[in-house]
Amino acid sequence: MNYDNPYTPPASNVSTADIPEKSKVEGLGGWLVLVGLGVVVSPLRIIAQVFPTYAKLISDGSWTALTTPGSAAYSPLWMPILVTEIVVNLALVLAWVFVAFQFFGKRARFPKLYISMLAATITFQLFDAWAITLVSSNAEVFDAETTKELGRSIFVALIWIPYMLISKRVKATFVR
Repeated sequence: MNYDNPYTPPASNVSTADIPEKSKVEGLGGWLVLVGLGVVVSPLRIIAQVFPTYAKLISDGSWTALTTPGSAAYSPLWMPILVTEIVVNLALVLAWVFVAFQFFGKRARFPKLYISMLAATITFQLFDAWAITLVSSNAEVFDAETTKELGRSIFVALIWIPYMLISKRVKATFVR
């Protein structure tokens, strides 16, 4: 104890020097909590936002109007575009569920899978926006909703891809 300075707290006998550096940053804590939240919310978000749109498209007769030859809104490209959207969104939901299992299992492949999913989401959003312009020449490639979703995806990728690549916690946690 330092008697010269009465404000100095007594020294603790417990030292963190004995704890290996890896175990200090290992585990699903810190910023990984936000990653985990995103991994869990992503498939739920797709289900909640996208699939009601397809259900309405089918139930209100729009599907028939877009895909039936001779109708005013018909284009031979609508069917492949819509089916591709449904299949890709379903695949994204299943892939995010798989990524969630990798996250909670602390699997070594998680960081690469997560980065791939972020990149795949952006790629699909860009492709989908472009594909819509093929059947509707007056449609904006980046309408307000598309711009918002694409911007959100890019923002998420700009934050979490570098984190996955350089974080000591990521390197120490995803080792199985």
